[in-house]
Amino acid sequence: SPPRSDVMCEWLMLPFQAAPGQFGPEAREPGLRCWRVEKMKAVPLEPSELGAFFNGDSYLVLHNRGEEGADLHMWIGEKSSRDEQVACAMLATQLDNFLGGDPIQHRQVQGYESSEFMSLFPRGVTYKEGGVESGFRKSQSGCGPVHRLYQIKGKRNIRAKEVELSWESFNKGDCFILDLGETIVSWVGSQANIFEKQKVREIATLIRDTERHGKAQITNVSEGEETTEMLEVLGPVPDLKDSTPEEDSRADASNSASLYKVSDATGLMKLTKVSDKSPFPRDLLLRDDCFILDNGANGKIFVWKGSGANAEEKREALKMADGFIEKMNYPRMKTQVEIIPQGRERVIFKQFFQDWN
Repeated sequence: SPPRSDVMCEWLMLPFQAAPGQFGPEAREPGLRCWRVEKMKAVPLEPSELGAFFNGDSYLVLHNRGEEGADLHMWIGEKSSRDEQVACAMLATQLDNFLGGDPIQHRQVQGYESSEFMSLFPRGVTYKEGGVESGFRKSQSGCGPVHRLYQIKGKRNIRAKEVELSWESFNKGDCFILDLGETIVSWVGSQANIFEKQKVREIATLIRDTERHGKAQITNVSEGEETTEMLEVLGPVPDLKDSTPEEDSRADASNSASLYKVSDATGLMKLTKVSDKSPFPRDLLLRDDCFILDNGANGKIFVWKGSGANAEEKREALKMADGFIEKMNYPRMKTQVEIIPQGRERVIFKQFFQDWN
């Protein structure tokens, strides 16, 4: 693939050529939909084709939950061409505009997908060699309540990170939150430190008050006292792994974050560091601007779009993220990008701020 400097040149030089009118009213309906990028067009996949991806292609995956909002994922195959990747970004912008700029956008690269993306495909994701051809494996995707599992880890920079919904993700040294919608289970490992125990309570309360509008029940569980509800979702408890202090130190290093204000009004991205001491005051996020929250040490970049930011800045949020990744010398194909419209923030973003309620 071309050097990173070439990536930005392609972004800047390629005109927006994606054919208009590609997305119909069905995209506004709740459900899971997927389009494969073929030249400058988004070609819808049949439901039976969901969950199988060719490593030479790029895809758009839309999970629309109706009034609860939507997530728009750009999936990039490890062997997809640069043209396809640029086209995928352009088509994502077009679909985002079609949906009123409301979806949270994510860039997923083959082999580095988020747990949230993988959970859309209950039978798993299949990678296939090559480009467009037949022979997809059928996959089911329900639209029931969203179940999430968060790991709480660290000593100084304690963070919640979404992990695979499985006992395999658990260990005795950390705390976990199992978000089941109406119930939020706060699970404390027998070897967890006091800071993690405090943070797990804070994050569970944050989910209840901001994502469930105070209407969920928090259940506090210690290791060995797992509830029937947990066992129904995760199955019987296996022997859990121990944890080590070194892991907490590594987590502290990867949990560090900085906040930057972004201005792109002149076509040249200007970055101003606002703070590198999280949790940040929430009032640093100004509605008329865009901001980048840099958690690159943990492989993640967030772009927050203020509701009053100009249309050009909102439209070019992914370009901002790519420019930032290049500037910081982060590996582009291993760094997850999440683009968040104001009002659609989730706990993974909110946890970096003080008193978000």
